[in-house]
Amino acid sequence: MEGALLSVDPLGDHAIRAQLICCAAAECGGYELTVKHGPGYWSPGRRSLENLIFDEGSTTTRLVPSSRARSYPDYVPAPIRQDYEEACAIEQASPKAAATLARRAIQGMIRDYWKVEGERTLWHEIEALKGKPEVTSETWEAIDAVRKVGNIGAHMEKDINVIIDVDPNEAAALIGLIEMLIEDWYVARHSRQERLTIVKQIGDSKDAAKTASPDAALSAEAAQ
Repeated sequence: MEGALLSVDPLGDHAIRAQLICCAAAECGGYELTVKHGPGYWSPGRRSLENLIFDEGSTTTRLVPSSRARSYPDYVPAPIRQDYEEACAIEQASPKAAATLARRAIQGMIRDYWKVEGERTLWHEIEALKGKPEVTSETWEAIDAVRKVGNIGAHMEKDINVIIDVDPNEAAALIGLIEMLIEDWYVARHSRQERLTIVKQIGDSKDAAKTASPDAALSAEAAQ
């Protein structure tokens, strides 16, 4: 379900849109409230969400929830989750600080998951992944594509704690990469481990049944 409050000032040079999106699932009850404001005007026709046009320089702010961070299980290391959540929380207020936290989270994942050590910068640590056969081509292409966006590449070549100017889209790209890598690495590995556990349990139960069968047969004969 979606609703919106639209307004343009009488001079016609500033617009505001408050948009509420509610989850359709009754058991969820979640919703998102965003406000967009800046230079804008009504396009010809009925005054509706589609006909409110914003020019460059407009700003969108998420009011509820205050962060778009996803909730990840404990098998994703706590420092990585913390850097990711903090990056999401300040993404709009300070994109360059969010990018620094996101870069640290990506470095943490590479070091923890792939055990890459001894490289000088995040850029070199990413390069170390290139030759690993376990890194899928899709994952590598995503990492490589993101680090070529705007100032992100230069960001990765600096010390992990150096703050460099990036725009909001670049910070969002880094956060999106974190989410993709968590899914591709930690979540996928956990799913594989769960499936393997199930297969082993089935095998163990079959072996136990075979071991128990002769005893059951002897007990049946003794009862006769």
